[in-house]
Amino acid sequence: MLIVLCSTEIISWGILYYAFPVLLPTISAQTGWSLAAITAGFSASQIVAGLVGVPVGKLLDRRGPRAIMTTGSIVAVPALIMLETAQSLVWFTIAWLLIGVAMAGVFYAPAFAALTRWYGARRVSALTALTLVAGLASTVFAPLTAVLNTHLDWRGTYLVLAGILAVTTVPLHLFGLRLPWPEIEHEAEHHPSAVARSRPFIVLTISMSLAAFSVYAVVVNLVPLLTERGMSTSAAAVALGLGGVGQVLGRLGYARLAARTSVRTRTALVLLASAVVTTLLGVIPGPALLLIAGSVLAGVARGIFTLVQATAITDRWGAVHYGQLSGLLAVPVMLTAAIAPWAGSAMAAWLGGYPAVFVVLGVIGVLAAVLSTASVPRQSSSSATRPRTRRSMSSRIGRTDSMP
Repeated sequence: MLIVLCSTEIISWGILYYAFPVLLPTISAQTGWSLAAITAGFSASQIVAGLVGVPVGKLLDRRGPRAIMTTGSIVAVPALIMLETAQSLVWFTIAWLLIGVAMAGVFYAPAFAALTRWYGARRVSALTALTLVAGLASTVFAPLTAVLNTHLDWRGTYLVLAGILAVTTVPLHLFGLRLPWPEIEHEAEHHPSAVARSRPFIVLTISMSLAAFSVYAVVVNLVPLLTERGMSTSAAAVALGLGGVGQVLGRLGYARLAARTSVRTRTALVLLASAVVTTLLGVIPGPALLLIAGSVLAGVARGIFTLVQATAITDRWGAVHYGQLSGLLAVPVMLTAAIAPWAGSAMAAWLGGYPAVFVVLGVIGVLAAVLSTASVPRQSSSSATRPRTRRSMSSRIGRTDSMP
């Protein structure tokens, strides 16, 4: 199951997400549509994915990921065909809205829910492996998309990518996710509606949304910051790429961090570390090597933040209603992540440059870290942080290292 999900996450993210920034200039040049208008459709898909994620989460808790992820893959294929045949900006945007529906069914949220339930107490290792491998999506599909675009126009490129998606992710989800959906054994029921109205959940939602705004605004606006500091565009791009290496390194160390810290401590530490690095990038003028090191450290914090977000629900309320609660948490987080790139550029215009933007983003990150300390319910104990499935408990009677 882990191999299947690692494979389909690389392909889904690579085609539905990372192909777009590569093709964006070509789409604008060949259609005459503005970059802002084209990007608005892409951002709208993220909003739709967050909204659709709420009912998808409820279905995940009851039925498991097989039908949902298979359906998401099937929906993505005609949506991409609609995209590549679009002759108007309206049709182009509608296609992105449909792609957003598909994203809700195939991106991280359902995959995280699946591994959280199947792996139980060993979920951190599985989630770490998934995010490490899926992090290669841009590494694989950005160059592949660029190569296709040199031989085809953007429409032909998307058509080929739709074909790749159809022949890989649809059968992998349909035939590779057939493991029975285990029932969770838990000491206390946390009703999802009660949890969603509780102060810890509301505070967690606000802190994660603020942190996501800061983290993803940094990603998109890092190159403009570095070029303002005197670096060439190519050198700034290299620095951004090295941030991806830092992201992988951060995820490699998360299991040890989770084992040695409480949920309150590690959440606050990760968010605070990200805020400090962001602020330093805005304050330190150079030299270039120091700024590149800052980009790598920002990547480390970003990589760990992904796993902090993925485990936020189970660490506090267990895995019983993971899909529904994570879906509710994802809506504002995805909304803030969707507007973060535009907001960073807008703030740069208002504040007179990107260094001031990064200082503001750092302050927002500090606020997120402080709020996160109040996001842990009083009864968040081992019963909430160590969910067990019947299968995993029975395996402990026999071999403790058996795969789910």
